[in-house]
Amino acid sequence: METFFLEKHPHVELCDLLKFMGWCDSGGTAKAVIAEGQVKVNGKVETRKRCKIVADQNVEFASNKVVVKASV
Repeated sequence: METFFLEKHPHVELCDLLKFMGWCDSGGTAKAVIAEGQVKVNGKVETRKRCKIVADQNVEFASNKVVVKASV
């Protein structure tokens, strides 16, 4: 499982997280896979493209998993 650090930000939007992690080539691709129900947040399918992901949430897409942490 990978880790993504929010640093000084309170959250990251789900579509941006997929792009930042390199799981999707573009924001458009990220939004499409989210809308298709291919992404899970804390084990549940999430279809809101701009869902705010905060510290201690887990995101899964395909065989990829990431836990979001506040800072290093």
